[in-house]
Amino acid sequence: MLKINKEDALNYHEQNPAGKIEVVPTKPVSTQLDLALAYSPGVAEPCKEIAANPDDVYKYTAKGNLVAVISNGTAVLGLGNIGAAASKPVMEGKGVLFKKFAGIDCFDIEIDATDPDEFIRIVKALEPTFGGINLEDIKAPECFRIETELREKMNIPLMHDDQHGTAIISAAALLSGLELVGKKIGEIKVVVSGAGAAAISCLRLYLELGLKRENVVVFDKDGIINRQRTNLAELQMQFATERPISTLAEAMEGADFFLGLSAANVLAPELLLKMAKDPIVFALANPDPEIAYEVAMATREDIIMATGRSDHPNQVNNVLGFPYIFRGALDVRATEINEAMKLAAVRALTELAKEPVPEMVNKAYGDNTLSFGRTYLIPKPLDPRLITTISPAVAKAAMESGVARRLITDWHGYEDELRSRLGVNQKLMNRITSRARATPKRVVYPEADNYKILKAAQIVHDEGIATPILLGNRAKIEQIARENSLDLEGCEIIDILEDEAKRHEYAEILFRKRQRKGMTLYEGKRLLRERNYYGALMLDNGEADAYITGLTKDYGKSILPALQIIGVEDGVQRAAGMYIILHKKGPFFFADTTVNIDPTAEELVDIIGLTARAVRFFDTEPRIAVLSYTNFGSNVGPLPDKMRRATEMAKRRFPDLILDGEMQANTALNPQLLREHYPFSELAEKGANTLIFPGLTSGNIAYKVLQEIGGAEVIGPVLMGMRKPVHILQLGASVRDIVNMTSIAVVDAQTYNHPL
Repeated sequence: MLKINKEDALNYHEQNPAGKIEVVPTKPVSTQLDLALAYSPGVAEPCKEIAANPDDVYKYTAKGNLVAVISNGTAVLGLGNIGAAASKPVMEGKGVLFKKFAGIDCFDIEIDATDPDEFIRIVKALEPTFGGINLEDIKAPECFRIETELREKMNIPLMHDDQHGTAIISAAALLSGLELVGKKIGEIKVVVSGAGAAAISCLRLYLELGLKRENVVVFDKDGIINRQRTNLAELQMQFATERPISTLAEAMEGADFFLGLSAANVLAPELLLKMAKDPIVFALANPDPEIAYEVAMATREDIIMATGRSDHPNQVNNVLGFPYIFRGALDVRATEINEAMKLAAVRALTELAKEPVPEMVNKAYGDNTLSFGRTYLIPKPLDPRLITTISPAVAKAAMESGVARRLITDWHGYEDELRSRLGVNQKLMNRITSRARATPKRVVYPEADNYKILKAAQIVHDEGIATPILLGNRAKIEQIARENSLDLEGCEIIDILEDEAKRHEYAEILFRKRQRKGMTLYEGKRLLRERNYYGALMLDNGEADAYITGLTKDYGKSILPALQIIGVEDGVQRAAGMYIILHKKGPFFFADTTVNIDPTAEELVDIIGLTARAVRFFDTEPRIAVLSYTNFGSNVGPLPDKMRRATEMAKRRFPDLILDGEMQANTALNPQLLREHYPFSELAEKGANTLIFPGLTSGNIAYKVLQEIGGAEVIGPVLMGMRKPVHILQLGASVRDIVNMTSIAVVDAQTYNHPL
């Protein structure tokens, strides 16, 4: 499981700007007119319209896409009652998940009130501001009353995710498990460890699905819940058993399903042996479950197991539910999140699990065997179909149950709207990183006497992305590690000056490769004192799987050893560079931005082919625009003529590509402009996502401007066309850049028979 360093976590939250969320205007505010429209006097007009018709608040404000994440910090996961202020980082984090997975804007609100009446009064008063309320980390039994009363008093969707999120996801997994073993929910015997908000909510939802109350036995930290207990809430006492038992061992006899929402290691292996045939065990305590996954699987071969951890199959993860449930509820302006909507989410998840898994999901998890079965009860969190499956199901249930104030009639259009809200870029690097973790590779870093490289190496090792090989002065590396509290255990450190024999061996190899290019053996021995040559030869010799450099030297000097030693793949005339631009409008791909200064039309055709292959590597279908300062012959000149000829040749060589040019960049990125003025263009429907620049100058300038002032995250450069995985960093790249590039390099290495 991923190790989190305290300093890393604090630095992540502290770096400017502090925290994890910010407010960004959605309208222009650059002129006096803009300001007059945004505020006084123009703002009076929508105010008057809303006063006359309150529903117009959805038309003229952000209310319809705004959720409040509200807590008093009395039951923060894993931390307990830490208070309102201390819970704020968690609530901000929940807001990030809403935005990342469903495109929902959030304000986090931490209320310094433990009295339920006061808390209810405050939250109710916030109703005019928000389209929905996500209650979070409120302790039981107060959370039951708070949610019940707020649902009765408020007319916007509200859900305590600690209760219902876990209930919905676990219910879907349970239904899948029961189907696999041929059991019916109305007939199974259930044992529950834990009687908090999540456990009780799970049981209440299971009852809606057909579970029999008399078949349930619940334990909390004080023992079995029966009629003799006097210290429990009414909702907990609803599950008091009448059976004459008192111990967990007695309850497990013949049980079909164990649900754990309590504490680590409360379920002994021998108790699993008491369960019925094909037992289902959900051990959901985090980070350590009620019984370790490996222990449970070793104890019984017929077990179906789920945990709350991402490093095991069947992770019961609330992120599979709450973003999409609120998305559907907001989009029909539901007055509540009712049982019908929750059950719709359960059934949508269950049905989606039975669908063939998209190739991009298989790639993300490095598992081509994902299919409905004992180790795949529910979809994976990175499945892009979640939003278009769950949100419409929830919206339909809201309409059918009479709580929707806005009706959706064009469901295909609604699915398109959902996709456009999110954009592929939200999950692009997540998928690449997950693919890397599936089969980590050896990555050599020739610039390892640098803090950024060492920090990135620690991260990729701890996250299971790669096995780092660090080239540098051993004493200096160890000193940097000590001074910065870096844990390099598991990273191989090679001081190339310590092993003269190895250097001479590599020098002989280099000499044989370059002897007809003017290199002498003496020159080879001299060059092998340079770590970039040593690292490239490690890759060429099979002693590493990928090679990353460029942090401290300019691109040309960094790439030269790799070009001399590794070279380009067969059939490729020259390598090329591509940047990934992650923007709120989606991912875009820029090429060539790093290698070819002034490519010919013929060379541009090669670059187009390499770029198209690389874009598909990132699970995106390329829509390619060949750029110029002209549009489709509007002017003549050497540059537009070159780009026009490149387009024509590329269309002949790659007839399956969506490709057009020559055109200006704004034309390529604006489908409305294309449809209005150039409806004949292949890009008129959706616009371009891949831009081919006339030369390195324009491409390099474009991505750097976007990186610095365009509000985009830039990943790269991705080096395309090399015989083996080689990637050259930007000069001065950040630790995050190095980690991202390492993930790309590892996936490149996994598939290097079909390289970038």
